[in-house]
Amino acid sequence: MTSEQRQNLQAFGDYVRKTLDPTYILSYLAPWLREDKMENIQAERNNKGPTEAASLFLENLLELREDGWFRAFLDALSQAGYSGLHEAIESWDFRKIEKLEEHRSLLRRLQPHFKATVVPTDILPEIAECLISQEREEILQICSNKGMMAGAEKMVECLLRSDKENWPKILKLALEKEENKLYELWTVGEGRKGVEMQDLENDSMETSDIQITYQEDPENLTLSENPRPPPEVPHTNLYSPLKPRNYQLELALPAKEGKNTIICAPTGCGKTFVSLLICEHHLKNFPQGQKGKVVFFANHVPVYEQQKAVFSEYFERLGYRVTGISGETAENVPVEQTIEKNDIIILTPQILVNNLKNRTVPSLSVFTLMIFDECHNTNKHHPYNMIMFNYLDQKLGGSSDPLPQVIGLTASVGVGDAKTTEEAMSHICKLCASLDASVIATVKDNLVELEEVVYKPQKFSRKVESRTSNEFKLIVSQLMRETECLAKNISEELGNLFQVQNREFGTQKYEQWIVGVHRVCSVFRMPDKEEESRICKAMFLYTSHLRKYNDALIISEDAQMKDALDYLKDFFNNVRAAAFDEIEQDLTRRFEEKLEKLESVSMNPSNENPKLRDLYLILQEEYHLNPETRTILFVKTRALVDALKKWIEENPALSFLKPGILTGRGKTNQKTGMTLPAQKCVLDAFRANGDNILIATSVADEGLDIAQCNLVILYEYVGNVIKMIQTRGRGRARGSKCYLLTSNADVAEKEEINIYKEKMMNDSIARLQTWDEAEFEKTVHRMQIEDKFIRDSQQKREPVPDKKNKRLLCGKCKALACYTADVRVVEECHYTVVGDAFKVCFMSKPHPKPKSFAGIEKRAKIFCAKQNCSHDWGIHVKYKAFEIPVIKIESFVVEDIATGVQKRYSKWRDFHFEKIQFDPTEMST
Repeated sequence: MTSEQRQNLQAFGDYVRKTLDPTYILSYLAPWLREDKMENIQAERNNKGPTEAASLFLENLLELREDGWFRAFLDALSQAGYSGLHEAIESWDFRKIEKLEEHRSLLRRLQPHFKATVVPTDILPEIAECLISQEREEILQICSNKGMMAGAEKMVECLLRSDKENWPKILKLALEKEENKLYELWTVGEGRKGVEMQDLENDSMETSDIQITYQEDPENLTLSENPRPPPEVPHTNLYSPLKPRNYQLELALPAKEGKNTIICAPTGCGKTFVSLLICEHHLKNFPQGQKGKVVFFANHVPVYEQQKAVFSEYFERLGYRVTGISGETAENVPVEQTIEKNDIIILTPQILVNNLKNRTVPSLSVFTLMIFDECHNTNKHHPYNMIMFNYLDQKLGGSSDPLPQVIGLTASVGVGDAKTTEEAMSHICKLCASLDASVIATVKDNLVELEEVVYKPQKFSRKVESRTSNEFKLIVSQLMRETECLAKNISEELGNLFQVQNREFGTQKYEQWIVGVHRVCSVFRMPDKEEESRICKAMFLYTSHLRKYNDALIISEDAQMKDALDYLKDFFNNVRAAAFDEIEQDLTRRFEEKLEKLESVSMNPSNENPKLRDLYLILQEEYHLNPETRTILFVKTRALVDALKKWIEENPALSFLKPGILTGRGKTNQKTGMTLPAQKCVLDAFRANGDNILIATSVADEGLDIAQCNLVILYEYVGNVIKMIQTRGRGRARGSKCYLLTSNADVAEKEEINIYKEKMMNDSIARLQTWDEAEFEKTVHRMQIEDKFIRDSQQKREPVPDKKNKRLLCGKCKALACYTADVRVVEECHYTVVGDAFKVCFMSKPHPKPKSFAGIEKRAKIFCAKQNCSHDWGIHVKYKAFEIPVIKIESFVVEDIATGVQKRYSKWRDFHFEKIQFDPTEMST
């Protein structure tokens, strides 16, 4: 089993616990698990149930170190009948299982009625395929020994753990066939107002058994500590609203009065709940015959999912229709009809930007209220600002159409580049102008209550000394100098690029510089095309190796030397597995000559990183003082997340820590980020005390609902004042602490500047709140007019597509790949090449992670077929009935046929050529 598989199984463990009864597969794993371990798992199942047994089973499984157990586990799942779980683990894609959660919730709510009205022996033959064979036997046995109600209860328990994608549909058909009333209530999704609101007064329904209460995690909404008890009369009062705190009512007041408002309040105080109060007031107070329509914007998909769940839970019981559209679902959702049919729509903002642009949504007048989560992002070319440009054009253009009310939510409005309070006030006014806000709502009258709820952590800065000597860096730097020298000797002209002085290895500046060199080399031209190809390919290899060495030095600076060395060894293993030409052989030989020394240096205890020693001391001290400590450790990069997790797991003195990791979803350096279900699993495990330390990148500092913790550590991690307030705000428990750990004086100084800027921001807001409201609105209006004038004068025309045919050359060896005349656009964002000529230009290898997305099945990776090149060009997919290549523009150089001028593009949207849509008839000819 690879470390990635082990890590994934840990990350997705919650799905296994919710689905698997391990006693059904133990017999298949007898060669791998000791008899006493299996007996313990069986006992756990008998005493505490399948979830606890699955948890113990996973622990034992992950402790195995012998080769082959992971494949044996997958085979056991398949043989026992866990087809859905087997498929999900093999592809690490749990979306099908995740989609069942809504049906599970519905079944839990209907469980009392299911027990009372379903005869399990009647429907068991119809739903047999939804259950494991042992489950079917157990249900029949219980029916025989204990009666039908007990059997029905067991059937519900088994269905709640079913991994079969179609079990909800099969169950519905079985209920319909038996003419059971539950069939009519078996409805989830769009248009459902909640089972409770439909047929609960039917005489055949035992309503007294159905008690549905709404209870949100206090960390999520920070509600009253004593919420009202659940209602006792299910017929007339199924939903009991939760009591807001006084400071939440204070924050909501201007918005309830109909004013466009920016709500600025600390992380963890319940701004989401404030938005629920505003939304409910807005919808309930429309004149007779009119209806409100609310849109809530969430920047990131995990936040979107979180807020969609909260709004659905809160409002569907009030009879409102709630739905959501994100980039992942937009392709399959008719946006205009979805907005029209629902009362509350949760959106990622780019969806609305796209639909305003193509006129699917005619104007913002379709909404009556817009709520912007993390509204401080409303600047520059952010989608929030694109939406508000549309709003302001409508407002300032004299349109008679009504505009929606605007609410912004943030923990910090920031101060931009302000040096003085006056400049900070101007920055905040600019944000108000962008959001057309006339009020900044903060807590003033109920500060004491707020401070009792939101605890501001103590802040500590720890300046750590760097290693006194760093032989690892000396060796790698020598390899980098040799590589630079080889690159310089390839071509006199390109060699001049390496004459620049004062380049410091192992820095972000070096990374930026070498990327620039890489780009210049890739479009280098010569009359002799063979020579051009040779030189460009050589420079591609040299600059690629220099980037990897630089990455390793950055990892070594903040983590263990052996983590940096492992990074380099992985890279050279991949190099050997690819084309491995003479240059790569030479570079690999040079690395291998130093490998023994690098191994020795990296394993030497005296070379321990002082930062890690300090981190160790902080963790030891804090967990000694409070063993229940919960920590978020913020770091800069994904590589550092992995390195620190490994460091914790390998350190026996930190065995009390159970680390989870949380990273973004994007792709960097050929590594795919965490999927949404994986992020959800990690957050759930952290909330449920499964993990007591969460190692996270910036994805965790904004918007996500993360459980209360009492220790925040910023490990060489610093941003602007907004980021500082948000990361610090993750320490929500009483007596929280926040440590900044750095060896860089500039980082510590930047944090001090942020603390000063936070005070400046608070002073500026307080001064703006003393302004006369009319004066404030006048200032905001003047800024809006000025900005619109600048925007209109700078408005770019749509670029005219260049219709001239161009060549696409391999970005590594400059071999001709295809012509732009043969490129076709698939589903608006993918690019393929038609014609037989392209087929001989690439070779393919099975994709290591084949999967389907948006109607496209990813099957293989494609590479340049030229000898000793093998440059990654993209993927091979099945699209509808066609097998087609999908290429990525960053892998190519674009050459003008007439002039020979060459250019590189990192995104297709930046390349303005004539884009022809894919036509299936071309494939048939």
